[in-house]
Amino acid sequence: MRLDAFDLATLSRRDGEKWSSAPEGVLPAWVADMDFPISPAVRRALLHRIDTDLGYPAWYDESEGGPLGEVFARRMRQRFAFEADPAHVRLFTDVNQAMQIALHLGTAPGDPVAVHTPACPPFLDVLTKLDRPPRTVPIRRAGGEWDPDIGRLVAELRGAADGGCRALLLVNPHNPTGRVLRRDELLALAEVVVERDLLVISDEVHAELTYDGSVHIPFASLSEEVAARTVTVTSGSKAFNLAGARCAVAHIGVKTLRDSVDAHRGLLFGQVGALGVEALKAAWSEGDEWLAGVREVLARNRLRVAEALPEGIGFVPPEATYLAWLDCRALGVGDDPSVFFQDQGKLMLFRGADFGPEGRGFARLNFATSPPVLEELLRRMRTAVERHRGGSAHRGGPDAWPI
Repeated sequence: MRLDAFDLATLSRRDGEKWSSAPEGVLPAWVADMDFPISPAVRRALLHRIDTDLGYPAWYDESEGGPLGEVFARRMRQRFAFEADPAHVRLFTDVNQAMQIALHLGTAPGDPVAVHTPACPPFLDVLTKLDRPPRTVPIRRAGGEWDPDIGRLVAELRGAADGGCRALLLVNPHNPTGRVLRRDELLALAEVVVERDLLVISDEVHAELTYDGSVHIPFASLSEEVAARTVTVTSGSKAFNLAGARCAVAHIGVKTLRDSVDAHRGLLFGQVGALGVEALKAAWSEGDEWLAGVREVLARNRLRVAEALPEGIGFVPPEATYLAWLDCRALGVGDDPSVFFQDQGKLMLFRGADFGPEGRGFARLNFATSPPVLEELLRRMRTAVERHRGGSAHRGGPDAWPI
């Protein structure tokens, strides 16, 4: 199937969380799953594993990087010029688990953790449950882009008055704004990280979805001193739509933390499965042609969102990701515009307030779908706003393409 040819009838038969959770007649564009069909390389690899052996895997020993150490290191070198050490790779079921274990073993209860907000809801939840008080630094709109306020983040990390933070949870590219941190911004953070010997957990799961004009720089690639303090976390859940495969990689540059993870390995934290490993290995080794096609569709969709959103919705096109962070405060529909769009437009968006207080009045739209389905999403948004205002409310272009 072509990446841009599927329709609503095809998608409505899916039984994953994104589509099955939407009420009847409501079009889902909320959770960060893409609608594209799976990479042929991944499909072949999974079928081969099923036909070969689904017994106990032979790679439970991860002391030298396990089955994905070399694959990850090669991927980082080729895509980002990051000389990762294969022996520092450990496997987890997903990015959230890797982050939680790194915080659990690498910090202590009560240790403050700096993080940008708005922030992915599970991240804020984990910090609260682990008693790692979040020191939040808002990313705010400044002109035509998002400002990560690196100066304030550095001040939080230093925190001379109260001992500062013990760790930095860095999300780059950022979810939900799509902001990609520049080299000078990363270097400013690296300076204080080395100076204060901080732990950095760098979620880089959207790195391979960076658009032309922006460059993703792995935080651990800045220097050996930075790498020795950084846990780089990623997976195929975003770029290759493999969230259900349950396999993520953590490149743990912190030796004491790596040793602690190894000492706790076993069934307590759960283990990845053979199919997840095979899926991610195939994606990173043979999936580039498929990924290039996805990136082309996403680049076009990103521009279309900017063209066709209703007037009154603030939008900065993301520098990475397939997520549109929509400022709906000027619409006058309350702190939770997702309720308005579901009631009035039969469209399911992600609730902005779930990303923290800075998300009130915002909603997140997932545009990783076919152009015809995207047109229906945008048409429903415009219709809802027109009804609310009692008139025309769109930036131009056709009202809808045929579905």
